Amino acid sequence: MQAQVSIIMGSTSDWPVMQKTADFLNEMQIPFEVNALSAHRTPEQVEEFAKNAKKNGIKVIIAAAGMAAHLPGVIAAMTPLPVIGVPIKASLDGMDALLAIVQMPPGIPVATVGINGSLNAGILAAQIIGAGDDLIFNKTVEYKENLKKKIAKANEDLSAHQFEYRTN
Repeated sequence: MQAQVSIIMGSTSDWPVMQKTADFLNEMQIPFEVNALSAHRTPEQVEEFAKNAKKNGIKVIIAAAGMAAHLPGVIAAMTPLPVIGVPIKASLDGMDALLAIVQMPPGIPVATVGINGSLNAGILAAQIIGAGDDLIFNKTVEYKENLKKKIAKANEDLSAHQFEYRTN
């Protein structure tokens, strides 16, 4: 099995957030790999990874980092593959990481999800892959249909709560 998505974290302390990405990709049956690489502590390994990702079968990179969150941008500077940045709430309520990831210079885009929004990163990666893979496309459509069903069920459950002045 060849990984199509690479989940890269600046530190293993990001794993509790990033596990949602892995869970989703696993549910969608999209092969993935998980590694910790630091733009600041292991820059040579980051460069080697980024420059060889396509050759290694990777289609989408999800890079998570907190604080001075340079990892997604550094990777995006070294590969033409789509990079999705996940800002991790480590300090300043994650705003430092969000701004570091989203404010990229022209020509070096990083698609960025919300702070700790790793599930959305996984969904976006599946949608990118699904653009050229009907099986994955259909799985993402089914996933979103199930989200609609969850909301309908939630409203049904809420209707069981009766109040004298409730109007619905």
